[in-house]
Amino acid sequence: MGGVERGERNISLETLEKVVTALQVSPIELFRDELDVDDDTKAHRKAIDKHMSMISSRSTEEIEMISKINWDIFTAIDSKR
Repeated sequence: MGGVERGERNISLETLEKVVTALQVSPIELFRDELDVDDDTKAHRKAIDKHMSMISSRSTEEIEMISKINWDIFTAIDSKR
């Protein structure tokens, strides 16, 4: 892994899939460049990632229920604006 991180070695798509699965992240997370992102954007991404992590192991039925509840919450928040 160190050689890959330092750019000394390349990996196959199969190996990349194994890394993504082991880390339980999306492939884009491995390639996201955080160097030129402001703190607010980093916090925003972190909050979204936290929610994705919480629902990733849930069933489709549970995710749909959570989405409906979120929709109702967002509708209530937006109506107060």
